[in-house]
Amino acid sequence: MHNDIGQNWLLLRGLSREAAHWGAFLPLLQSRFPSARITTLDLPGTGRLYRQTCPCRMDEITESVRKQALEQGLLSRPLTVVGLSLGGMLTWEWMLRHPDDICGAALINTSLASLSPFYRRMRWQSYPDFFKIMLLPNLYRRELAILEWVANRRDWDREIALKWEKIQRARPVSLRNSLRQITAAAHYRPGDEKPEPPILLLNGRGDRLVAPACSSALQQKWQLQLETHPWAGHDLTLDDGAWVADRLEAWIKQLRDDARTI
Repeated sequence: MHNDIGQNWLLLRGLSREAAHWGAFLPLLQSRFPSARITTLDLPGTGRLYRQTCPCRMDEITESVRKQALEQGLLSRPLTVVGLSLGGMLTWEWMLRHPDDICGAALINTSLASLSPFYRRMRWQSYPDFFKIMLLPNLYRRELAILEWVANRRDWDREIALKWEKIQRARPVSLRNSLRQITAAAHYRPGDEKPEPPILLLNGRGDRLVAPACSSALQQKWQLQLETHPWAGHDLTLDDGAWVADRLEAWIKQLRDDARTI
């Protein structure tokens, strides 16, 4: 299966975000893997599916996203998945339920309730900020506040916030669906089974939403490979997409080299 690694990419975003939030990372990843197919899908309640009600269970969210993949013919060859935060939890569940669908996964700033306490999975300092931000009536100010919360680069705040405002106006994610996604994430306890496909963990030391220790807990539990960015925040691909692409390239190369020696 390692022969398929890095050939058929699927990217999955996190809480209340959609495919368009990948921004410049998509063409960057394509430039690193020019012959690969790179696809994004939205979780229920976000993006093209913003009118849907998001399930409150991770298994139901996973099956909904997998159904999209089947309908679009994405499972004609095994997927290499990049899952950010909630997208990482979904990817974990997908690997447990349908291991033949996925030949490798990179999980960014993700966490599991079975390994990390709730105050680390969403840092307790974040609770007042979350509700304050989500209730801001001005969309631009709301998206700017989210940006300042999840990213540590400050040189393009206005540019990115304007893009995010446009996304939210076009395909608004409701507070109800955001809370349903939080509920699914908060209760996700997959147990002690390790997924079969190879896994790369990436996190940012400057993550103010999810404690970096959550990725460390995953690494220690299952002896997974973990790469830590020295200053990036929760939205690691926004803060330093080139660093993420570098790590993905090196990981794919190592897996391909390992496959040749078997």
